[in-house]
Amino acid sequence: MQLQIGDRMTDSTGEWQVVGRPYTTAGGKNSHVRVQRVDKPGVTETRLWGSYEKVTVIRRATAEEGKR
Repeated sequence: MQLQIGDRMTDSTGEWQVVGRPYTTAGGKNSHVRVQRVDKPGVTETRLWGSYEKVTVIRRATAEEGKR
């Protein structure tokens, strides 16, 4: 899992920022990550992908931003 805390990604519902460490389930076949809306910080969701799926990150967190 290459996602890091602070990374940003977009989908059809808007721009999201990773706020929790990614983790896998089902023997590493499913990947979960907690994300929040960039424009509405109180809105958080847990997103699920197949571990084989590619997720496009539009902005990678720097080392200092990832520590927050």
